[in-house]
Amino acid sequence: MPRQARLDFPGTLHHVICRGIEKQDIVCDDYDRNNLVERMGSIANNTRTSIYAWALMTNHAHILLRSGPQGLSDFMRKLLTGYAVSYNRRHKRHGYLFQNRYKSIICEKENYLLELVRYIHLNPLRAGLAHTLDELDAYPYGGHSVIMGKAVHKWQDREYVLRLFGDKEGRAKKEYRRFVEAGIGQGRRPELVGGGLVRSQGGWSQVISMRSRGVAEKADERISGSGEFVEKIVAEAEERQDRRLTGTSASRKVEETIRLMCEEEGVRVSELRGGSRRRQISWLRKRIAFELIERYGIPMATVARETGVTTTAVSKIMAK
Repeated sequence: MPRQARLDFPGTLHHVICRGIEKQDIVCDDYDRNNLVERMGSIANNTRTSIYAWALMTNHAHILLRSGPQGLSDFMRKLLTGYAVSYNRRHKRHGYLFQNRYKSIICEKENYLLELVRYIHLNPLRAGLAHTLDELDAYPYGGHSVIMGKAVHKWQDREYVLRLFGDKEGRAKKEYRRFVEAGIGQGRRPELVGGGLVRSQGGWSQVISMRSRGVAEKADERISGSGEFVEKIVAEAEERQDRRLTGTSASRKVEETIRLMCEEEGVRVSELRGGSRRRQISWLRKRIAFELIERYGIPMATVARETGVTTTAVSKIMAK
C-alpha cells in the first residue's frame, strides 16, 4: 500500500522522530552530539521554527516543534542533510545516516503538547542515559535541562512551556518538574508516537467503547487528535493539494530546490543531471525527489528529467 503524503503546514505542531538507518547510531561522541544540537538550534532560528521539547538518543532523536513559514520539510532537510554530510566527512564514511523518511505526526495542541513534552524529555531516563531525575535535570542532550535552567539554549522556547505551569518562573519550574516526575512510572506510551484512531483515543478499550455506543470518529495515521481536528487538517491538506505548483512556478521551484540541495551537499548540478550513480549523488537524488514530489506535487517525469534518471527510477525511489 503506498504511503500517504506527508502533511506539512506552516505553524503546525509536529512530533518528529528521526532514526539512524537500520537502527545504527547517529552520534558517536559528544562532538557529534554538540554538532547536531548546535545545527538544530541554528536552523530553528533561521527558519523561525519553535522547539518546545527534544531529546537526542544514541540512534534516534525526538523533537516537538511548531513549523516555521516554510514548513517542516525545509527545517528537517537542512538539519538532517547538513548533519549527515558533516558526520560522514568526520568519520570518513559514505551513504545514508538516517532512515530516508523521518516520522512526523501532527498533534492537536490542547490534548498533546504537555504530554509530549513530558514523554520526550523522559526518553533519556527510560534509555538509561540518565539514571535519576536529578541526573536528568542536568542531562545536556535534552530539552528538560533547559527548562530546569541547568543548560542554556536560547532557541528552545522554554518560556512557552513554563507559562503553562505558572506565571512565576520558580513556581512554574517546580510544577513542571512535579509533572515530569509523575510520568516516570508510565513507561513507553505508544499513543504518543503515532496517529490513528487507536492511538488518538488512548487504546483499543476506548475504541471498543466508542463502537459499542455507536460513536464514529475520523482518524488518520499522520495525525494525533480528535476526529474534528483530523477532519480540519485533512481538509486543509486537500485544499493545499489543489494549489500545487504548476507551469512557470513549478519550473522555478525545481531549479531552486536542485540548486540549493546540490550546494548543501557540495555536488555540481551538472553531475547530478549527468546520471551519475555515485552513492552520494544517488542519495541526493532521492532527497530531491521526495522534496519535489511530496511537498510541491511535481510530476515524477519532470523530476526524473531534471535529476538525470528515468521515470521508472523515480517511481522506485518513491515506492521504497
